[in-house]
Amino acid sequence: MTTIVDAEKCSACAECVDACPLDAIELVEEIATVDPETCGDCGACVDVCPSEAISID
Repeated sequence: MTTIVDAEKCSACAECVDACPLDAIELVEEIATVDPETCGDCGACVDVCPSEAISID
């Protein structure tokens, strides 16, 4: 599985950064960026994203 951020939808609100229990997400140039090696694909970021920019595939 892979956590994907749609850069066009991301509003850089940082809700996902705060929600990630593994600290696998950071804002880079105002876009949420997921470190695939740290991410556990738990879905916490998907649940809190107000712009529905994050998905797990």
